[in-house]
Amino acid sequence: MNQSTPSLHPDALANTHDVFNQTPALVDYNAFDGDTALKEAVVREGAEFALAELSSFGARTGSAEVIEWGFLANEFKPQFHSHDRFGNRVDLVKYHDSYHKLMDMALTEGLHSGPWAKPGPGATVVRAAKSYLQTQVDAGHGCPLSMTYASVPALQSTPELAKDWIPKILTNAYDPRNVPHMEKQALTIGMGMTEKQGGSDVRANTTRAWPLAGEGPGQAYELIGHKWFTSAPMCDAFLMLAQSAGGLSCFLVPRWRPDGSKNPMQVQRLKNKMGNVSNASSEIELRGALGWMVGEEGRGVPTIIDMVAGTRFDCMVGSSASMRHGVAQAIHHAAHRSAFGKRLIDQPAMQNVLADLQLEVEGAVAMSMRMARAMDNKHDEHESLLLRLGLPAGKYWICKRNPAHAYEAMECIGGNGVMDDFIMARLYRDAPINAIWEGSGNVQALDMIRAMVKTPAAVNTWFVEMAKTKGADARLDASIKQLQKELSDLSDMEYRARSVIEQMALTMQASLLVQAGNSAVAEAFIASRLSAKGEHNYGSLPRGIDVKTLINRGNPLQE
Repeated sequence: MNQSTPSLHPDALANTHDVFNQTPALVDYNAFDGDTALKEAVVREGAEFALAELSSFGARTGSAEVIEWGFLANEFKPQFHSHDRFGNRVDLVKYHDSYHKLMDMALTEGLHSGPWAKPGPGATVVRAAKSYLQTQVDAGHGCPLSMTYASVPALQSTPELAKDWIPKILTNAYDPRNVPHMEKQALTIGMGMTEKQGGSDVRANTTRAWPLAGEGPGQAYELIGHKWFTSAPMCDAFLMLAQSAGGLSCFLVPRWRPDGSKNPMQVQRLKNKMGNVSNASSEIELRGALGWMVGEEGRGVPTIIDMVAGTRFDCMVGSSASMRHGVAQAIHHAAHRSAFGKRLIDQPAMQNVLADLQLEVEGAVAMSMRMARAMDNKHDEHESLLLRLGLPAGKYWICKRNPAHAYEAMECIGGNGVMDDFIMARLYRDAPINAIWEGSGNVQALDMIRAMVKTPAAVNTWFVEMAKTKGADARLDASIKQLQKELSDLSDMEYRARSVIEQMALTMQASLLVQAGNSAVAEAFIASRLSAKGEHNYGSLPRGIDVKTLINRGNPLQE
């Protein structure tokens, strides 16, 4: 028996389903106005005068146009060209136009120059807030901005170089042309410190420098050697360390010689990095490159120490920004996505996670912005000593917290979170970078130990700062007392360094949050970070925490 099969001829354009219960993109919002922790910190640390300026900048960084620049700068990675089509050595790195737009935006806004061009109370706080906002668009282009900003103290040590270079460094403009620095009015500065054999141990550097005529600060030298990591290789000049007759010294090495010829600072290749891909990082060889000595001969490390302090501070700000953007994305998603009959943001398990993620941001922002105020007042002895421990402690702890935070925010979003056309995948790949660059975790911990031994007054200053909250919370008082006990015993201190630096960071964050005056935030932090025993995943807040207040503070679309 034959049975006929009906012939189906569906419309080729038939809809298979409606798209619903998907979260709209977080674009065209004000990244500053929607960030309660940042707004409060800006006021608290002395920059209330800049609220309108920061609100305007927050609208720009939250715009769909600028956010798209960040995506494109990462999708189209920098490309290295060693020679031109005629065979001439050019060492040229080409970037997507979106990268140049981000650089122009940041440099025009003065993210590299503000505290130097217009120093005073709140100047570094404003710059830190702007960097925090801009980094949420793209972290990679922040590298040359940070190095340019941080180069100023080193160059100031050598007046004959400073008078020619610093005015152009502080110009609020961007000139990406591949031409000699003499033909530009706006310059960017990079640095090349580490080598294959030494890494963070720069005293093991083998690059050599020979005087061309006179010797000492400001004099010309010839450099031969290599650098294993040189980020942003299209900067106009680089601060580098090399061994001269008097020991390890610092040099300013331009990409072009004064006669207009190319300086033989040759890029071997670009690094193939897991993250931070919009920023080119290179391996270079110096084949008789011209450089001028910066600072005293044999004092290369002390000369660049202020530069390293500046870039380490920017790592704190950058990791804080990364965590802020992660929780903003997670809260935004949870506010629009429903599962099992109600919105994610209304479900207790998700509320615990979101509140915990926001709590991490609260502590990171409080500590970073407090250090920004200290940098604005570093000629004050208390503030200077506070920085001596605050920078390594903050850089260690905040940067360490970033990767796990990014992962948890990604999990809040689910499958979309691991897709490259969403931003969380990029935040996750970028997250470990700041913990490694500018001195890894052990380097920070050991630096802090050295500071405590060499400058005991810095330890006293740390406790004087936290004494501002004495009596406000018995649990915080007990944690501070325990920390004092830890520091009274210097035995096996290198072995215990990480444990000690974690306690220092957590107690300082808790104290700063108590000082900030929001009892819900301070209570949650102390209950979960100081009172809890052992490590816990995010979302393990104890009962009784005001999770709704924390989530509302982190909501990027709050009124």
